[in-house]
This record gives sequence, structure tokens and C-alpha cells, in this order.
Amino acid sequence: MEENPWQILESKAIYDNPWIEITEHQVINPTGGKGIYGEVHFKNYAIGIIALDDDDQIWLVGQYRFPLKAYSWEIPEGGGPLNTNPLASAKRELLEETGLVAQHWEELLRMHLSNSVSDELAIIYLARDFEQFEAQPEETEELVVKKFILKKLTKWFYVAKLQIL
Repeated sequence: MEENPWQILESKAIYDNPWIEITEHQVINPTGGKGIYGEVHFKNYAIGIIALDDDDQIWLVGQYRFPLKAYSWEIPEGGGPLNTNPLASAKRELLEETGLVAQHWEELLRMHLSNSVSDELAIIYLARDFEQFEAQPEETEELVVKKFILKKLTKWFYVAKLQIL
């Protein structure tokens, strides 16, 4: 492991709420220049669930995302407290957003989502073999839940990406 090439001269918390804390650091960067560095500390894991049934249909959740100022179709996702088992948080999120309870779970990946400004860790699970119950969304969520054929959805994303490029 390499040593940290950044020197922190001073740090000041400039924002704090139950979900994030933002700190501004006065630094000397790796090339010796002085500057500032903003750091966002997340107080929860980012949990995502790929819910895939036996017919290769994937469950997606549609909702308006305030930070994006746009409607978004996405896998069921949410936060999980750092001091709890992330799988327990994934099970809770899947039930809340879709009403699904899965019998089989597999952790697919862990990744830092925006590691140049935050320490947020995302954990993505594959969930299979479901029982359907009633969804229990949070009061801030107005969700639409749909199943999509994974192969068609993958093709659509591929075509959409080509059109963007």
C-alpha cells in the first residue's frame, strides 16, 4: 500500500445531516500546490438489488429523482446503516419497494460510486426465487414497479447508448 501523498493543513465540517457529512479540507496536493478538497462522507451503504425471476425478467422501480430533476428507471435501491448487515438492508429495500421476498441472494459486487469526492460504498445483490407481498414504500417514495424482459432491456440500453454516442 502506498502512502497518502496529500497533506491536510486544516479540516472543517461544513454540512451534516443524518445521511451525509461534508468536510472541506485545506490541502497540499501531491505536486506541492495548495488548494481545497471537498469530501462527502456517507453514513449508509448504497444497496442495490437485481431482482431476476425464472423467466429472466428483471424488476425495476420508476420514480422521480430530486437530485437529477428527472424520472428514473432503476433497480430497487436504497441505504443501509453502516452498523448493520448489508444483506438485511437489501432484503428490507426489496420488500419496501417491490413487495418481493427472495429466497436466494448472492452478492455480486462492491464499488465506490464517486471516489473522487465521496466514500460511499455500493453493494449490489442478485435476488431470485420470490414470493410476492405488498410493497411498503417510504413516505418520500412514489414508485412504479414493473418487470422487464432482461434480454430486451439489455438490447434497448445498448441501442440507447449508441444513439447517445
